[in-house]
Amino acid sequence: MKYSIIAAATALAVSLSLPASAEFKLDSRYKDTDGDLVADIADAADQLDPGTLIFAYTPVEDPAVYAEAWSDFLEHMSEVTGKKVQFFPVQSNAAQIEAMRAGRLHIAGFNTGSNPLAVACAGYRPFTMMASGDGSFGYEMEIITYPDSGIEKVEDIKGGKLAFTSETSNSGFKAPSAILKADYGMVAGTDFEPVFSGKHDNSILGVANKDYPAAAVANSVMNRMVSRDVVTQDQIVSLYKSQTFPTTSYGVANTLNAELQDKIKEAFASFEWSGSSLEAEFSKSGEAQFVPITFKKEWEVIRKIDDANGVEYTCQ
Repeated sequence: MKYSIIAAATALAVSLSLPASAEFKLDSRYKDTDGDLVADIADAADQLDPGTLIFAYTPVEDPAVYAEAWSDFLEHMSEVTGKKVQFFPVQSNAAQIEAMRAGRLHIAGFNTGSNPLAVACAGYRPFTMMASGDGSFGYEMEIITYPDSGIEKVEDIKGGKLAFTSETSNSGFKAPSAILKADYGMVAGTDFEPVFSGKHDNSILGVANKDYPAAAVANSVMNRMVSRDVVTQDQIVSLYKSQTFPTTSYGVANTLNAELQDKIKEAFASFEWSGSSLEAEFSKSGEAQFVPITFKKEWEVIRKIDDANGVEYTCQ
């Protein structure tokens, strides 16, 4: 089942595109009668009550790491919902969005930049986020290089290369593109050559190993990689650190029936972090609990970045 899902999602991913400019709105297949900017729960005839729930975490770093990290939580969700829950190791943001749009993915953690597209095109209904023990949450985008690269400040990237992750990533593309243009007058393809690594760990490892002279990354991913000794702090030099952005959100497909959506929300709210595999991994970036969020409020800054970048949420 896992491999058929991956194949279908990969085949459909090519239909997603990110052309030019517009205000946020949902695809025509979805309704938003309460004005919260997310799709209403599907009409009764279109609702699903699957025997197995498919869960996917945003494709950062090695999927095998996260299959293990989420194991205790998914067991808890199975107990709360009475359903079998399967981890789906997605390979790209586009594949993850299309899997949910096609009805093959039910619960997911979408990265910051993918949230607007997932909400608009896949009927994604985000409702929670990881936070520290005091309730604070978020991460920063950092532009990094390596020691003795010859790049001492952001302006030194001009005329060279900068690694992005993917076009759907906030910290890996959208935010740095907007910031470089607004604050430094630098545009990809004109002032520097953009290269795309695919994922944050690829960009971080690429800089640490001197394959990329500089990269824009999420520092939450970088901090976890340092904690696991995948890279060392002395391999990285930070050139720029942004304001704090919301991190990965978690939510459900609008096609799940209302009772099941409530049970899934309960599973997130009631999960005990202490001693869990989730705590073992995500405590490395300071997370200690799930807190409620809304797409309308917490993702306002991301929608503004998309608007500044001329992003249109085109679903095909």
